[in-house]
Amino acid sequence: MPTFTGEEAQEYDNRITRLVPGYELLHQLTNAQLSATLTDNAHILVVGAGTGKEIAALANINSTWQFTAQDTSADMLAIAKQRFIEQGIDARISIECQPVDKLKVKADAVLCLLVMHFVEDNGDKKQLLKGIKNNLKKSAPVFIADLMRPETTFEREAQLNTCKELGLSEAGKTQMAHNLEREFYPLDRMRFSELLNECGFGIPKLYFKALGFSGYVV
Repeated sequence: MPTFTGEEAQEYDNRITRLVPGYELLHQLTNAQLSATLTDNAHILVVGAGTGKEIAALANINSTWQFTAQDTSADMLAIAKQRFIEQGIDARISIECQPVDKLKVKADAVLCLLVMHFVEDNGDKKQLLKGIKNNLKKSAPVFIADLMRPETTFEREAQLNTCKELGLSEAGKTQMAHNLEREFYPLDRMRFSELLNECGFGIPKLYFKALGFSGYVV
C-alpha cells in the first residue's frame, strides 16, 4: 500500500489524475453539491486531505468556509500547509495529523474521497466511519468516493486501459494492476451500505461513477 511519504507525497498531484478516471469531474460534482447545500461560515472536515488541493479549490468557492484538513501523512500535510500559506487561506484551516477518531470537530459536511479503499475491512473501515459520524453535525452530509469491487469481468482491464490513455506509463499500469489485486480493499455496494448502516448513516445516493470508482452522498 502506498505510504504517501517522501517522493510519493511530492508526486501525488501529478499521478492521481492518471490513476482515477474522472478525477476532476468527481471533485467538480462534489464541490457543486457543497455549494448547493452549505451556507456561509460552514465547517468542512476533509478526511485524507493529502496535499490540500481539494480544500484550496473549496476555499475559493466561499471565502467564509472553515476547514479541518485531516491526514495521517505528515509529508502530505506539509505540502498542504505550504499550499494554504501561498494561497492566503491558512487562517481558515486547522491541520490535523492524526486518525479521524481522535478529532473533536462538529462539521457541517465531511469529504472522504479516495480514502477507504486503503483501509482493511477488519474493523478498521468501521472505525473510520464511526470517527466520521462522531465529528459530524446531525443530518449533515457526507461525501464518500472510493474504489469499489468490479461489477463486470472486464471493468478492471478497462480501468487500466483508461489510465494508460490518461498518461500512465506501462510500468505504472503494471504497478496499478498489482495494487488493484493485492494492495487495496474495495467493497461491493451491499457491504458498503451495510457498513454505513452499522455506523448510523442512511442510504448512500450515487452521484458519480467512472469504471471502478463511485461517489456517494450519505
